[in-house]
Amino acid sequence: MSSSPIFSAGPDIAPSPSTKTDSVPDISNAPDWQQQGYEHLWMPYCQMKTAPLPLAVERTEGVYLHLSDGRRLIDGLASWWSACHGYNHPHVVDAMHRQLDRMPHVMFGGINHEPALTLAQRLAALLPGDLNRVFFCDSGSVAVEVAMKIAIQFHRNRGQRGRTRFLSFANAYHGDTTGAMSLCDPERSMHARFEGALLQQLNVDIPRDDDSMQRFQSLLEQNRDCLAGVFIEPLVQGAGGMRFHSPDVLRCIAQCCRDNDVLLIADELATGFGRTGTLFAIEQADIVPDVICLGKALSAGMIGMAATVATERVFDAFWSDDASKALMHGPTFMANPLACAAAGASLDLFEREPRLEQARTIEAGLRELLAPCRQIDRVVDVRVKGAIGVVQVDSLDHVDRLRDLFVRQGVLIRPFGDCIYTTPPLVISAGELERIGDAIVSATRQWARWPRES
Repeated sequence: MSSSPIFSAGPDIAPSPSTKTDSVPDISNAPDWQQQGYEHLWMPYCQMKTAPLPLAVERTEGVYLHLSDGRRLIDGLASWWSACHGYNHPHVVDAMHRQLDRMPHVMFGGINHEPALTLAQRLAALLPGDLNRVFFCDSGSVAVEVAMKIAIQFHRNRGQRGRTRFLSFANAYHGDTTGAMSLCDPERSMHARFEGALLQQLNVDIPRDDDSMQRFQSLLEQNRDCLAGVFIEPLVQGAGGMRFHSPDVLRCIAQCCRDNDVLLIADELATGFGRTGTLFAIEQADIVPDVICLGKALSAGMIGMAATVATERVFDAFWSDDASKALMHGPTFMANPLACAAAGASLDLFEREPRLEQARTIEAGLRELLAPCRQIDRVVDVRVKGAIGVVQVDSLDHVDRLRDLFVRQGVLIRPFGDCIYTTPPLVISAGELERIGDAIVSATRQWARWPRES
């Protein structure tokens, strides 16, 4: 009896080379590495069949991206909010080099190492109240997922098994993994197409006055038996629309959570480490959430790292002789020593250099630089908070053309949703910030005259 290999493919199902040549933009002038590798990539946040070829970046320096064709761009986004000290800061680079020679990585299961424990101690000292228990993660979305698990198990460890849902807010964005996606705005976020496939959470408008705050309080009272926690991006909602709320609003939300024994989880992945003018946005409301998620600028934009930090009260619910009450989670690269070294060096710079003062200087500069946009047709709002400047328009069309216009003006700005915004590195000079501001005003004026897309 003869047999054939189980995994051999017959002639009708043999693999064939990709024929999607029409899906690749013109790459004839791209560097060799981009020409050879692009057809094997799956790029984020874009329809690759119609998207223009990504910028080919060869190196970084300070606030600049150096392109393969010799141009350099001011990074007006600080690599998605993360490069707070700019690129290649020598103090961070040196710390990483030293750690790389000593121990680039070791698992954290049953093992401790100095970079992680020193970093945990420093974070606990910087965070308000008793946010003392640091769980290291490897990305912001994972930090949010860990916070969700902590909140649900916190209540279960105390005998309340029904508290499994969360409340988040309209225009919220908390990440791209499935649990985090369920916390995003279910109608207006990029994840709306997954309706019916995600966990079902409560989503409401952020309360902004006495009446809406009373309705929010009543909603928590009505749902407290099923709610594990409330997620909020303090003061600034990021990728969900760059919308702001006041410290007073945040303070009232925190009080409502305390009144109803619902955990408050602050997602400071984007706002943490100086972006809003204080080290953490929660400081401006003088609150202590039950859990806080940190990432992005935590490691100075040098390497992936995040953390979920809980209060002692939350941690105490897991402290038990019963092994089943432990938090069963452990990313392979959690507490990566190289990332911990970068984060420690970044905290050094916040101590030694005037980063928070620089954030406030950027705020004043952006208020002045972006003010002319208020007079441009189709602009509905201009707002600034710390080192965040936003020009909101009625509806954003010609997005790729607009992004290219910014590149031709020497800055990297990526408008999205209904916003043209900048979150520059905190070390940006006055002249470099002026170039960003001038580019936003100029590009917005030109964009407003283009025929609307149908």
